[in-house]
Amino acid sequence: MKLSRRRLLAGFSSGLVASQLPSLSLAKSQDGFFDLIAAPSKQRLYLPDAPMSDLWTYNGSAPGPEIRAKKGERVQVRFTNKLEEPTSVHWHGVRIDNAMDGVSGLTQKPVEPGGSFVYDFVAPDAGTFWYHAHNKSWNQVARGLYGPLIVDENEPVFERSNDLTLVLDDWRLAGEGVLDVASLGSMMEWAHGGRLGNWLTVNGQSRPVTGLVRGQTYRLRLINAANARVFEIDPNRFGATLLGFDGQSFAEPARLDYAPLMLGPAQRVDLMVVAESDFIIEEVSGDTPYPIAGFSVSDAETTEAPGSAIKLHPNVLPEPDLAKARRPRLEMTGGAMGGMIDIIYKGRKLQGDDFRTARQAWAFNGVANLAEEPFFAARQGETIVIETVNRTAWVHAMHVHGHHFQILNRSGSVVDEAKPWRDTFLIGQDQTTEIAFVADNPGKWLFHCHMLEHAAAGMNTWFEVV
Repeated sequence: MKLSRRRLLAGFSSGLVASQLPSLSLAKSQDGFFDLIAAPSKQRLYLPDAPMSDLWTYNGSAPGPEIRAKKGERVQVRFTNKLEEPTSVHWHGVRIDNAMDGVSGLTQKPVEPGGSFVYDFVAPDAGTFWYHAHNKSWNQVARGLYGPLIVDENEPVFERSNDLTLVLDDWRLAGEGVLDVASLGSMMEWAHGGRLGNWLTVNGQSRPVTGLVRGQTYRLRLINAANARVFEIDPNRFGATLLGFDGQSFAEPARLDYAPLMLGPAQRVDLMVVAESDFIIEEVSGDTPYPIAGFSVSDAETTEAPGSAIKLHPNVLPEPDLAKARRPRLEMTGGAMGGMIDIIYKGRKLQGDDFRTARQAWAFNGVANLAEEPFFAARQGETIVIETVNRTAWVHAMHVHGHHFQILNRSGSVVDEAKPWRDTFLIGQDQTTEIAFVADNPGKWLFHCHMLEHAAAGMNTWFEVV
C-alpha cells in the first residue's frame, strides 16, 4: 500500500463536516490523585479500514488523557508502569521541583515494569504544557507515550468549551497503515534529521473536523509531540492571532508578522480565532499546503456570544540581569555530513568501531550524552546567558528543563523585540543563538536536543543550580 498524497488529502475537498474530537480529560480519583497508567494498547492511526497499530500509551490512547489543573494547584499523579521496559514521566515546560522532573538517570531512577511512582508538584504557571516518557524517549514517545497538561488561569480567559487542545504528531506507517516498529532505533535516523513520519494526526485522528459556534472566540492550544518533525503553520491563513509560546502567554494577542511559524518538536503555541466561517489548519512546508485539522462553523441557539476582547494574565518570571550574567558556551558537533570529530563518551574517546557500538553520533563541547561534570553550575538567582553554536548540518530543537528563557540573539535571523518566554528553541545549521534566564530553580537540569534521536545519539548535557 502506498500512502499517496492524493489519498492523504481526501476528505476536505467536499466541505467540512464536524466530528467533534473525543474528550481527553482525566478526572481525579476520590483521593485527589490523577491515575496514569503506561501500557501496551491498540489504536487505529490510518484510514477507517486500516488495521490497528500496536502502541504504548497512557490510559489506553495516544495522546494520553488531558490533565488539567489551576495555577498554583498541587498536582498529584499516581503513575503505574505496565510496559515491558522501565520508563518515567517528564512534565515538559513546568518549572517543577527537580525531584519530580522525571528524567531517568538524572532526577530519578526509571520506574520498573510493574512498579509505580507518585509525581507530586505545584503548577506555578498557567499555560499549555505536556507530559511524555523520558526513558528511551526515541522509542517510547514514538510509540505514543505522551499527553497534554493544561494549567488554567485562576480567572478563566476562555469558557471551557472554547478552549481546545490540539496535539500534533507524525507517525511512521508501513504495510497496511500500521506503526512501523521495526525501523525504531535506526542509526540513519539518529545521525541525520531524526525520525520523520509519513502520516499526521491531531489528537490521534487524521484530519479531524471540529464544530465551532459562529461569532465566538476560541483558544487553540497546539502541541508538537513528534519525535523530530518541525511543523510549519501560517496562522494568518485562517485569521488567527498569537496568545503565547511554550506555556507563557503574552500581555495581549499579537499578529504574526512573518510566515510560516516554525513549531519544533516539544514546542507549543496558543492561537486565538474568532469563528466566522469554516477554516482549516495547514502544514505549509511542502509545495502544496497539507490540511491537518478542520473547523466547521455554524449558527447555534446560545446565549450572547462572548466578544473577541481578551484580557490575558502573563505569568511572572524573573528578568535576567545581563550585566551580571554568566556566559557558558555550547558547541554542537557531529551527525551525518558533519565531518570527523572527536567524541568523548563515558570518559573515553571513541575510535573506530566505537561509534557503531556506542551509537553516539553527536557531541556538546566534544562530549556525547551526560558528562560526569555539569555543563555549568549556577548559584540560585544567577543570570545565565548560553551561547549555543550549531556546527552541524541539521536543525535542532534545544530544550531547557526547569526554566524558561528569552532569546537574545540569533545569527542570520531577526529576534522578536518583545523577547517572549520559551522553553525550547530551534537552531539552524551554522547558526549561533543566545538565550538568557535566571537560574532560580535548584537541582540538576537537562539541556538537550528534543529531536529525540539526536538526544539518544549524544545531544544531552546538564547543569546544576545550587
